[in-house]
Amino acid sequence: MSLMPLHPSKDIVSSIDKRLEGKRVVICITGSVAAAQCPEIARTLMRHGAEVFPVMSVAAQKLIHPNLMEWASGNPVVTELTGKIEHVALVGEYHEKADLVLIVPATANTIGKIACGIDDTSVTSVVSVALGSGIPLIIVPAMHESMYSHPVLRENIRKLCALGVRFVGPRIEEGKAKIAKTEEIVEAVLNRISVKQDLSGKKVLITAGPTVEYIDPVRLLTNRSTGKMGMSLVEETLARGAVVTLIYGPGKETPVSQVHLIRVETAKQMHKAVVSELRTGKYNLMVATAAVTDWTVQEPSRKKISSHKSGTLEFKLTPTKKIINQVKKVSPNTFLVAFCAEYKMTKNDLVRRAYDKLSEAHADLAVANDTGMKGAGFATDTNEVFIIDRNRKVVHIPLASKREVAKQIINVIVGKMEQE
Repeated sequence: MSLMPLHPSKDIVSSIDKRLEGKRVVICITGSVAAAQCPEIARTLMRHGAEVFPVMSVAAQKLIHPNLMEWASGNPVVTELTGKIEHVALVGEYHEKADLVLIVPATANTIGKIACGIDDTSVTSVVSVALGSGIPLIIVPAMHESMYSHPVLRENIRKLCALGVRFVGPRIEEGKAKIAKTEEIVEAVLNRISVKQDLSGKKVLITAGPTVEYIDPVRLLTNRSTGKMGMSLVEETLARGAVVTLIYGPGKETPVSQVHLIRVETAKQMHKAVVSELRTGKYNLMVATAAVTDWTVQEPSRKKISSHKSGTLEFKLTPTKKIINQVKKVSPNTFLVAFCAEYKMTKNDLVRRAYDKLSEAHADLAVANDTGMKGAGFATDTNEVFIIDRNRKVVHIPLASKREVAKQIINVIVGKMEQE
Protein backbone atom coordinates (compact mmCIF):
# COMPACT_ATOMS: atom_id res chain seq x y z
CA MET A 1 0.00 0.00 0.00
CA SER A 2 1.59 3.26 -1.10
CA LEU A 3 1.29 6.37 1.04
CA MET A 4 0.06 9.64 -0.42
CA PRO A 5 2.86 12.18 -0.74
CA LEU A 6 2.87 15.24 1.48
CA HIS A 7 0.56 17.92 0.10
CA PRO A 8 2.72 20.65 -1.53
CA SER A 9 0.85 23.36 0.39
CA LYS A 10 2.32 22.04 3.63
CA ASP A 11 5.81 23.17 2.73
CA ILE A 12 5.21 26.30 4.83
CA VAL A 13 4.56 24.43 8.11
CA SER A 14 6.68 25.84 10.98
CA SER A 15 8.30 28.43 8.69
CA ILE A 16 7.78 31.12 11.36
CA ASP A 17 8.16 29.07 14.55
CA LYS A 18 7.09 25.75 16.11
CA ARG A 19 4.76 27.01 18.82
CA LEU A 20 1.87 25.04 17.33
CA GLU A 21 3.92 22.04 16.22
CA GLY A 22 1.95 18.85 16.73
CA LYS A 23 -1.28 20.80 17.33
CA ARG A 24 -4.44 20.12 15.32
CA VAL A 25 -6.77 23.06 14.66
CA VAL A 26 -10.22 22.67 13.10
CA ILE A 27 -11.25 25.86 11.30
CA CYS A 28 -15.04 26.07 10.90
CA ILE A 29 -16.21 28.52 8.23
CA THR A 30 -19.74 29.93 8.02
CA GLY A 31 -21.64 32.16 5.58
CA SER A 32 -20.07 35.58 6.00
CA VAL A 33 -18.17 37.43 3.29
CA ALA A 34 -15.30 37.53 5.80
CA ALA A 35 -14.76 33.89 4.82
CA ALA A 36 -12.40 35.33 2.21
CA GLN A 37 -9.87 35.83 5.03
CA CYS A 38 -9.83 32.15 6.00
CA PRO A 39 -7.10 30.95 3.62
CA GLU A 40 -4.76 33.54 5.12
CA ILE A 41 -5.71 32.51 8.67
CA ALA A 42 -5.16 28.85 7.88
CA ARG A 43 -1.79 29.50 6.25
CA THR A 44 -0.60 31.64 9.15
CA LEU A 45 -1.55 28.94 11.67
CA MET A 46 0.41 26.44 9.57
CA ARG A 47 3.46 28.70 9.57
CA HIS A 48 3.41 28.40 13.36
CA GLY A 49 3.37 24.61 13.04
CA ALA A 50 -0.34 23.71 13.18
CA GLU A 51 -2.14 21.05 11.18
CA VAL A 52 -5.35 22.70 9.94
CA PHE A 53 -8.59 20.87 9.09
CA PRO A 54 -11.30 22.98 7.38
CA VAL A 55 -15.04 22.47 7.87
CA MET A 56 -17.49 24.54 5.79
CA SER A 57 -21.21 25.17 6.03
CA VAL A 58 -23.33 25.19 2.87
CA ALA A 59 -23.60 28.99 3.08
CA ALA A 60 -19.82 29.32 3.33
CA GLN A 61 -19.38 27.25 0.17
CA LYS A 62 -21.41 29.84 -1.76
CA LEU A 63 -18.76 32.44 -0.91
CA ILE A 64 -15.48 30.57 -1.24
CA HIS A 65 -14.92 27.19 -2.87
CA PRO A 66 -13.81 24.20 -0.76
CA ASN A 67 -10.94 23.69 -3.21
CA LEU A 68 -9.44 26.97 -1.99
CA MET A 69 -9.42 25.79 1.62
CA GLU A 70 -7.99 22.42 0.61
CA TRP A 71 -5.20 24.25 -1.18
CA ALA A 72 -4.65 26.54 1.81
CA SER A 73 -4.56 23.77 4.43
CA GLY A 74 -3.32 20.79 2.48
CA ASN A 75 -6.16 18.72 3.97
CA PRO A 76 -9.56 17.60 2.61
CA VAL A 77 -12.47 19.87 3.49
CA VAL A 78 -15.53 18.63 5.37
CA THR A 79 -18.55 20.04 3.53
CA GLU A 80 -21.16 17.57 4.79
CA LEU A 81 -21.43 14.77 7.30
CA THR A 82 -21.31 11.29 5.83
CA GLY A 83 -20.91 7.72 7.00
CA LYS A 84 -17.37 8.68 8.01
CA ILE A 85 -18.96 10.68 10.90
CA GLU A 86 -16.47 13.47 10.28
CA HIS A 87 -17.61 15.56 13.27
CA VAL A 88 -16.79 12.73 15.69
CA ALA A 89 -13.57 11.79 13.90
CA LEU A 90 -12.25 15.35 14.18
CA VAL A 91 -13.23 16.30 17.73
CA GLY A 92 -14.64 13.20 19.42
CA GLU A 93 -13.05 11.34 22.31
CA TYR A 94 -10.10 9.97 20.34
CA HIS A 95 -6.36 10.08 20.90
CA GLU A 96 -5.82 12.27 17.84
CA LYS A 97 -8.73 14.64 18.38
CA ALA A 98 -8.21 18.32 17.62
CA ASP A 99 -6.60 20.63 20.15
CA LEU A 100 -8.84 23.59 19.29
CA VAL A 101 -11.85 24.52 17.18
CA LEU A 102 -11.83 27.96 15.57
CA ILE A 103 -15.17 29.24 14.22
CA VAL A 104 -14.22 31.98 11.78
CA PRO A 105 -16.08 33.90 10.58
CA ALA A 106 -19.06 33.22 12.84
CA THR A 107 -22.44 34.62 11.80
CA ALA A 108 -25.20 35.64 14.20
CA ASN A 109 -27.12 32.59 12.99
CA THR A 110 -24.32 30.18 13.85
CA ILE A 111 -23.62 31.78 17.24
CA GLY A 112 -27.32 31.45 18.11
CA LYS A 113 -27.38 27.80 17.09
CA ILE A 114 -24.26 27.00 19.12
CA ALA A 115 -25.71 28.75 22.18
CA CYS A 116 -28.93 26.74 21.86
CA GLY A 117 -27.26 23.40 21.10
CA ILE A 118 -28.66 23.16 17.55
CA ASP A 119 -26.74 20.82 15.22
CA ASP A 120 -28.02 21.25 11.68
CA THR A 121 -24.84 22.01 9.72
CA SER A 122 -21.43 20.42 9.50
CA VAL A 123 -20.07 23.36 11.50
CA THR A 124 -22.60 23.29 14.34
CA SER A 125 -22.29 19.51 14.63
CA VAL A 126 -18.51 19.75 14.95
CA VAL A 127 -18.88 22.45 17.60
CA SER A 128 -21.44 20.40 19.53
CA VAL A 129 -19.09 17.40 19.72
CA ALA A 130 -16.17 19.67 20.62
CA LEU A 131 -18.09 21.17 23.55
CA GLY A 132 -18.94 17.67 24.74
CA SER A 133 -15.31 16.60 24.42
CA GLY A 134 -13.98 19.60 26.32
CA ILE A 135 -12.05 20.95 23.33
CA PRO A 136 -11.35 24.71 23.52
CA LEU A 137 -13.45 26.90 21.23
CA ILE A 138 -12.65 30.33 19.81
CA ILE A 139 -15.39 32.21 17.98
CA VAL A 140 -14.63 35.13 15.65
CA PRO A 141 -17.85 37.05 14.85
CA ALA A 142 -18.43 38.96 11.62
CA MET A 143 -21.72 40.62 10.63
CA HIS A 144 -23.44 43.99 10.33
CA GLU A 145 -23.21 46.12 13.46
CA SER A 146 -26.98 46.17 13.95
CA MET A 147 -27.01 42.37 14.06
CA TYR A 148 -24.10 42.31 16.51
CA SER A 149 -25.99 44.78 18.74
CA HIS A 150 -29.10 42.56 18.89
CA PRO A 151 -29.80 41.89 22.60
CA VAL A 152 -30.44 38.18 22.01
CA LEU A 153 -27.10 37.79 20.23
CA ARG A 154 -25.34 39.63 23.05
CA GLU A 155 -27.01 37.29 25.53
CA ASN A 156 -25.92 34.27 23.46
CA ILE A 157 -22.34 35.54 23.53
CA ARG A 158 -22.48 35.99 27.31
CA LYS A 159 -23.90 32.49 27.64
CA LEU A 160 -21.07 30.98 25.61
CA CYS A 161 -18.43 33.02 27.45
CA ALA A 162 -19.76 31.57 30.70
CA LEU A 163 -19.11 28.12 29.24
CA GLY A 164 -15.47 29.05 28.61
CA VAL A 165 -15.78 29.87 24.91
CA ARG A 166 -13.42 32.66 23.85
CA PHE A 167 -14.44 35.43 21.45
CA VAL A 168 -12.06 37.45 19.30
CA GLY A 169 -13.29 40.71 17.82
CA PRO A 170 -15.14 42.10 16.06
CA ARG A 171 -13.84 45.48 14.88
CA ILE A 172 -16.67 48.01 14.68
CA GLU A 173 -16.09 50.02 11.49
CA GLU A 174 -18.34 51.60 8.84
CA GLY A 175 -21.50 50.27 10.48
CA LYS A 176 -20.19 46.72 10.44
CA ALA A 177 -18.86 44.31 13.04
CA LYS A 178 -15.87 43.27 10.96
CA ILE A 179 -13.78 40.16 11.46
CA ALA A 180 -10.73 40.60 13.69
CA LYS A 181 -7.36 40.94 12.01
CA THR A 182 -5.50 37.73 11.21
CA GLU A 183 -2.72 38.56 13.67
CA GLU A 184 -5.20 38.94 16.54
CA ILE A 185 -6.96 35.67 15.67
CA VAL A 186 -3.72 33.71 15.42
CA GLU A 187 -2.43 35.24 18.66
CA ALA A 188 -5.60 34.09 20.41
CA VAL A 189 -5.03 30.55 19.13
CA LEU A 190 -1.39 30.62 20.20
CA ASN A 191 -2.35 31.84 23.66
CA ARG A 192 -5.14 29.31 24.08
CA ILE A 193 -3.06 26.32 23.05
CA SER A 194 0.48 27.16 24.12
CA VAL A 195 -0.11 29.19 27.30
CA LYS A 196 -0.97 27.43 30.54
CA GLN A 197 -4.66 28.02 31.32
CA ASP A 198 -4.19 28.51 35.04
CA LEU A 199 -6.89 31.22 35.20
CA SER A 200 -9.45 29.22 33.21
CA GLY A 201 -12.93 29.98 34.45
CA LYS A 202 -11.76 32.74 36.79
CA LYS A 203 -13.51 36.10 36.72
CA VAL A 204 -11.04 39.00 36.84
CA LEU A 205 -11.70 42.71 37.39
CA ILE A 206 -8.95 45.14 36.33
CA THR A 207 -8.88 48.92 36.68
CA ALA A 208 -6.52 50.88 34.45
CA GLY A 209 -5.61 54.32 33.21
CA PRO A 210 -6.00 57.71 34.87
CA THR A 211 -9.07 59.47 36.17
CA VAL A 212 -9.84 63.17 35.71
CA GLU A 213 -11.41 65.80 37.95
CA TYR A 214 -12.98 68.86 36.32
CA ILE A 215 -12.07 72.43 37.28
CA ASP A 216 -14.54 73.77 34.75
CA PRO A 217 -16.18 72.20 31.65
CA VAL A 218 -12.87 72.26 29.70
CA ARG A 219 -10.09 72.17 32.31
CA LEU A 220 -9.22 69.26 34.55
CA LEU A 221 -6.83 67.66 37.02
CA THR A 222 -5.29 64.34 36.07
CA ASN A 223 -1.99 62.41 35.83
CA ARG A 224 0.20 60.94 33.11
CA SER A 225 -1.05 57.36 33.30
CA THR A 226 -1.95 55.82 29.93
CA GLY A 227 -3.10 52.37 31.06
CA LYS A 228 -0.25 50.44 29.35
CA MET A 229 0.47 48.29 32.41
CA GLY A 230 -3.20 47.57 32.93
CA MET A 231 -3.63 46.57 29.28
CA SER A 232 -0.69 44.19 29.54
CA LEU A 233 -2.34 42.55 32.54
CA VAL A 234 -5.62 42.32 30.63
CA GLU A 235 -3.87 40.55 27.76
CA GLU A 236 -2.03 38.16 30.09
CA THR A 237 -5.09 37.18 32.11
CA LEU A 238 -7.13 36.67 28.93
CA ALA A 239 -4.35 34.52 27.49
CA ARG A 240 -4.49 32.34 30.59
CA GLY A 241 -8.21 31.67 30.27
CA ALA A 242 -9.79 34.33 32.50
CA VAL A 243 -13.02 36.17 31.80
CA VAL A 244 -11.96 39.81 32.20
CA THR A 245 -13.82 43.03 32.94
CA LEU A 246 -11.84 46.24 32.48
CA ILE A 247 -12.83 49.52 34.11
CA TYR A 248 -10.82 52.05 32.13
CA GLY A 249 -10.32 55.76 32.65
CA PRO A 250 -9.52 58.19 29.82
CA GLY A 251 -6.23 56.56 28.86
CA LYS A 252 -4.65 56.39 25.42
CA GLU A 253 -4.56 52.62 24.94
CA THR A 254 -7.04 50.61 22.86
CA PRO A 255 -8.46 47.68 24.85
CA VAL A 256 -8.54 44.27 23.19
CA SER A 257 -11.95 43.25 21.93
CA GLN A 258 -12.34 40.17 24.17
CA VAL A 259 -12.60 42.21 27.35
CA HIS A 260 -15.85 43.47 28.86
CA LEU A 261 -15.12 47.20 28.86
CA ILE A 262 -16.56 49.83 31.20
CA ARG A 263 -15.42 53.39 30.44
CA VAL A 264 -15.26 56.02 33.18
CA GLU A 265 -13.74 59.48 33.62
CA THR A 266 -13.75 60.61 37.24
CA ALA A 267 -12.71 58.93 40.48
CA LYS A 268 -16.35 58.97 41.56
CA GLN A 269 -17.40 57.14 38.39
CA MET A 270 -14.64 54.55 38.82
CA HIS A 271 -15.62 54.04 42.45
CA LYS A 272 -19.24 53.48 41.47
CA ALA A 273 -18.29 51.06 38.68
CA VAL A 274 -15.94 49.03 40.89
CA VAL A 275 -18.47 48.71 43.72
CA SER A 276 -21.26 47.82 41.29
CA GLU A 277 -19.20 45.06 39.68
CA LEU A 278 -17.95 43.64 42.99
CA ARG A 279 -21.46 43.48 44.40
CA THR A 280 -22.29 40.85 41.80
CA GLY A 281 -20.09 38.52 43.84
CA LYS A 282 -18.61 36.90 40.74
CA TYR A 283 -15.00 38.11 40.80
CA ASN A 284 -12.19 35.81 41.94
CA LEU A 285 -9.47 38.41 41.39
CA MET A 286 -9.18 42.19 41.20
CA VAL A 287 -6.03 43.94 40.01
CA ALA A 288 -6.17 47.68 40.69
CA THR A 289 -3.66 49.31 38.36
CA ALA A 290 -5.61 52.54 37.78
CA ALA A 291 -3.92 55.80 38.80
CA VAL A 292 -6.95 57.31 40.50
CA THR A 293 -6.81 61.04 41.14
CA ASP A 294 -6.35 61.68 44.87
CA TRP A 295 -8.01 65.10 44.87
CA THR A 296 -11.15 66.59 43.36
CA VAL A 297 -12.28 70.21 43.06
CA GLN A 298 -14.72 71.04 45.83
CA GLU A 299 -16.82 73.37 43.70
CA PRO A 300 -15.97 73.11 39.98
CA SER A 301 -17.19 75.98 37.83
CA ARG A 302 -20.24 75.27 35.71
CA LYS A 303 -18.94 77.70 33.08
CA LYS A 304 -15.56 77.97 31.43
CA ILE A 305 -13.33 80.13 33.59
CA SER A 306 -12.27 83.24 31.69
CA SER A 307 -8.62 83.67 30.74
CA HIS A 308 -6.71 86.51 32.38
CA LYS A 309 -3.42 88.13 31.45
CA SER A 310 -2.60 88.58 35.11
CA GLY A 311 -3.96 87.57 38.49
CA THR A 312 -4.44 84.25 40.27
CA LEU A 313 -7.05 81.54 40.43
CA GLU A 314 -7.89 79.76 43.66
CA PHE A 315 -10.01 76.69 44.26
CA LYS A 316 -10.31 74.16 47.06
CA LEU A 317 -9.48 70.47 46.71
CA THR A 318 -11.02 67.66 48.71
CA PRO A 319 -9.79 64.04 48.80
CA THR A 320 -11.47 61.43 46.60
CA LYS A 321 -12.63 58.12 48.05
CA LYS A 322 -9.96 55.43 48.29
CA ILE A 323 -11.45 52.85 45.96
CA ILE A 324 -8.93 50.19 46.94
CA ASN A 325 -10.08 50.40 50.57
CA GLN A 326 -13.65 49.49 49.60
CA VAL A 327 -12.88 46.26 47.75
CA LYS A 328 -12.65 43.82 50.66
CA LYS A 329 -15.62 45.46 52.37
CA VAL A 330 -17.81 44.81 49.35
CA SER A 331 -16.31 41.47 48.23
CA PRO A 332 -14.23 39.84 51.03
CA ASN A 333 -13.42 36.70 49.02
CA THR A 334 -12.00 38.53 46.00
CA PHE A 335 -8.20 38.20 45.82
CA LEU A 336 -7.02 41.81 45.77
CA VAL A 337 -3.84 43.17 44.20
CA ALA A 338 -3.13 46.84 44.88
CA PHE A 339 -0.75 48.90 42.73
CA CYS A 340 1.37 51.56 44.38
CA ALA A 341 3.07 54.18 42.18
CA GLU A 342 5.62 56.38 43.95
CA TYR A 343 8.23 58.88 42.79
CA LYS A 344 12.01 58.68 43.34
CA MET A 345 12.16 56.57 46.48
CA THR A 346 14.72 54.16 47.84
CA LYS A 347 13.81 50.49 47.51
CA ASN A 348 13.19 50.20 51.25
CA ASP A 349 10.87 53.21 51.32
CA LEU A 350 9.05 51.99 48.21
CA VAL A 351 8.44 48.58 49.74
CA ARG A 352 7.37 50.12 53.05
CA ARG A 353 4.83 52.43 51.37
CA ALA A 354 3.45 49.52 49.37
CA TYR A 355 3.11 47.38 52.49
CA ASP A 356 1.28 50.20 54.27
CA LYS A 357 -1.14 50.43 51.34
CA LEU A 358 -1.62 46.66 51.36
CA SER A 359 -2.36 46.69 55.09
CA GLU A 360 -4.77 49.60 54.91
CA ALA A 361 -6.76 47.99 52.09
CA HIS A 362 -6.48 44.44 53.52
CA ALA A 363 -5.12 43.49 50.11
CA ASP A 364 -3.47 40.14 49.38
CA LEU A 365 -0.58 41.57 47.35
CA ALA A 366 0.80 44.99 46.51
CA VAL A 367 2.79 45.84 43.39
CA ALA A 368 5.05 48.88 43.72
CA ASN A 369 6.96 50.82 41.10
CA ASP A 370 8.97 54.04 41.10
CA THR A 371 7.62 56.31 38.36
CA GLY A 372 10.70 58.49 38.68
CA MET A 373 12.96 55.67 37.51
CA LYS A 374 13.92 55.75 33.83
CA GLY A 375 11.85 53.22 31.89
CA ALA A 376 9.50 52.45 34.78
CA GLY A 377 7.13 55.41 34.76
CA PHE A 378 3.93 56.33 33.00
CA ALA A 379 3.63 56.01 29.21
CA THR A 380 6.68 53.72 28.92
CA ASP A 381 6.77 50.30 27.29
CA THR A 382 8.84 48.87 30.16
CA ASN A 383 8.50 48.63 33.91
CA GLU A 384 10.27 47.45 37.06
CA VAL A 385 8.21 46.41 40.07
CA PHE A 386 8.38 44.95 43.55
CA ILE A 387 5.63 42.58 44.71
CA ILE A 388 4.95 42.51 48.44
CA ASP A 389 2.74 40.02 50.30
CA ARG A 390 1.16 40.10 53.74
CA ASN A 391 4.25 38.50 55.29
CA ARG A 392 6.47 41.27 53.85
CA LYS A 393 8.03 38.85 51.40
CA VAL A 394 9.29 40.79 48.37
CA VAL A 395 9.58 39.56 44.77
CA HIS A 396 11.61 41.85 42.50
CA ILE A 397 10.82 41.92 38.78
CA PRO A 398 13.69 43.72 37.01
CA LEU A 399 13.18 46.16 34.15
CA ALA A 400 11.44 44.39 31.26
CA SER A 401 8.61 44.93 28.78
CA LYS A 402 5.29 45.55 30.47
CA ARG A 403 3.93 42.40 28.83
CA GLU A 404 6.73 40.35 30.41
CA VAL A 405 6.25 42.11 33.75
CA ALA A 406 2.54 41.31 33.55
CA LYS A 407 3.35 37.65 32.95
CA GLN A 408 5.56 37.48 36.02
CA ILE A 409 3.04 39.38 38.16
CA ILE A 410 0.31 36.90 37.20
CA ASN A 411 2.67 34.01 37.96
CA VAL A 412 3.01 35.32 41.52
CA ILE A 413 -0.73 35.96 41.84
CA VAL A 414 -1.65 32.47 40.64
CA GLY A 415 0.86 30.95 43.05
CA LYS A 416 -0.64 32.86 45.98
CA MET A 417 -4.21 32.06 44.97
CA GLU A 418 -3.39 28.36 44.80
CA GLN A 419 -2.00 28.49 48.34
CA GLU A 420 -5.24 29.89 49.71
